Amino acid sequence: MSKGRAIFHVDMNSFYASVEMAFDPSLRGKALAICGNPAERKGIVVTSSYEARKKGVRTTMTLWEARRLCPELLVLRPNFDRYRKASSEMFKILQEVTPIIQPVSIDEGYMDVTDCAHLGSSLEIAQMLQERILKELDLPCSIGIAPNKFLAKMASDMKKPLGITVLRKRDIPALLWPLPIEEMYGVGEKTAEKMRTLGIKTIGDLAHKDRYQLKRVFGVNGERLANRANGIDDRPVDPEAVNSFKSIGSSQTLPQDTTDDKELDKLLRDLSKSVEKRMHRKEAIAKGIQLMIRYHDRKTITRSMKLQHFLETADDVFNHAQSLLQKHWNGDPIRLLGISVFDVAEKKEVGKQLDLFTYEKEASKEGLYEAIDQLTSKFGKNPFRRLHSSASDSVRTSFQKDFLDDYKK
Repeated sequence: MSKGRAIFHVDMNSFYASVEMAFDPSLRGKALAICGNPAERKGIVVTSSYEARKKGVRTTMTLWEARRLCPELLVLRPNFDRYRKASSEMFKILQEVTPIIQPVSIDEGYMDVTDCAHLGSSLEIAQMLQERILKELDLPCSIGIAPNKFLAKMASDMKKPLGITVLRKRDIPALLWPLPIEEMYGVGEKTAEKMRTLGIKTIGDLAHKDRYQLKRVFGVNGERLANRANGIDDRPVDPEAVNSFKSIGSSQTLPQDTTDDKELDKLLRDLSKSVEKRMHRKEAIAKGIQLMIRYHDRKTITRSMKLQHFLETADDVFNHAQSLLQKHWNGDPIRLLGISVFDVAEKKEVGKQLDLFTYEKEASKEGLYEAIDQLTSKFGKNPFRRLHSSASDSVRTSFQKDFLDDYKK
């Protein structure tokens, strides 16, 4: 790693379960699963400890399946405030090495340590970081070291838990190419299936596949994936990437598959409130909305619409999401719903464009808004919000990225 870039991918091991074990050491060494709704047999496993994984427990598995495989399984609800705090502390440790950090999700991120030779070799820096995170936060992580982001990501997956793997370009034929194509980062289940029909069974097969055929079947992404399979990836580690949000969304798995209109409407309402809060947090507005529907057989569809006006409130989000559901739901039992807004912009950059019909309505509310702001600044919270927080107040998935720059504050 003496020439060119030196990129790390830091990946926390079994993050939610590890945080719970750090918080309560009596859980250490036990089969543990974090489950969205432990009270329901059909609750979904969010993550599990390595002890549980050895018994076959996997993410997205239903709780009853997990307990059938592992009768001694301990189950906890997720505590996202706790996980966010741990994530922030982890990124603070990374920041002490370099400011060139790109958080990807709550439990992983990239670092560019090319100019950190004064701290030691890349391997020494990785060992120091891994030891600090384990000692100070009691959390294990794996680190991939490579000349680019793709190879660093692949490397971090090669040894878990507490692994450090160096993947140089000269190592690609021996370490990367023999892996099954579905293990390649960026290749989803459906893409892997399609690749297998073309005779692409390993990453090496993809690396050597005719580019014209790949582009014809997969478009630009086919060529991009072939480049990655050959170790070509020029993307920079971008500390500002977390701020260049294109969409804001929230999704939730239902306790059980349902066709109940009232239950679906309630979930849409909760998701809409969650999206509103996250838009408010980012001081953002949006001009498009997308609904994701996952059916009982895991078939998933997404349907979207672009709007003439900006979305800002939970009511707006709910009304459009409900319209999409009514239009595109085929009536089969639904397992999961997700709402995301896109074409997102910051309010300060857009400014609300009030037309003749909305101006009077908005102006009439200014006195109310002012009074609420005054009370909020005095008491620290909007006094008109419900006193009891609902489940929708919490962060719902690790894919939500609006808090990933908290470590800088």
